[in-house]
Amino acid sequence: MKLDSKARRALRSAARFYAVQALFQMEASDSPIGAVLREFEDHRIGIEVEGEAWAEADINFFRRVVEAAVDRQAAIDQVTDRALVAKWPIARIDPTLRALFRAAGAELLTTERDARIILSEYVGLAGDFFPDSREQKFVNAVLDHMAHELRPDEF
Repeated sequence: MKLDSKARRALRSAARFYAVQALFQMEASDSPIGAVLREFEDHRIGIEVEGEAWAEADINFFRRVVEAAVDRQAAIDQVTDRALVAKWPIARIDPTLRALFRAAGAELLTTERDARIILSEYVGLAGDFFPDSREQKFVNAVLDHMAHELRPDEF
């Protein structure tokens, strides 16, 4: 069955959400990438728990984002550091934000997807993770700086 573009976008959006969670979990629990990918694929993505259904996601896209974030973490963290104020290096920011910046950075570095779409998606995710705060504006500013550095020709 071929999915329409709206359905594909929804699956990619869910994959981004899970990628941020997986990257957070890897850091918080010091778990290896393979174990975390398996856990998400087997026990979170698209399953139903106590009557609550977890969203389906594009598993291949989820894997690509997480793997790229891990493989390119040093480069992504350097770009993120340059986008942050000097007193707040990436090591001092909230771990969920770190995971979000790493996932977004991985996409900016490894996909052809339009940078503005990537920024919009991850700024929206910031609102999902931090609904009552100013993190969305902060994420927008940092990701905008990262995107301008990594993809200057798109701006």
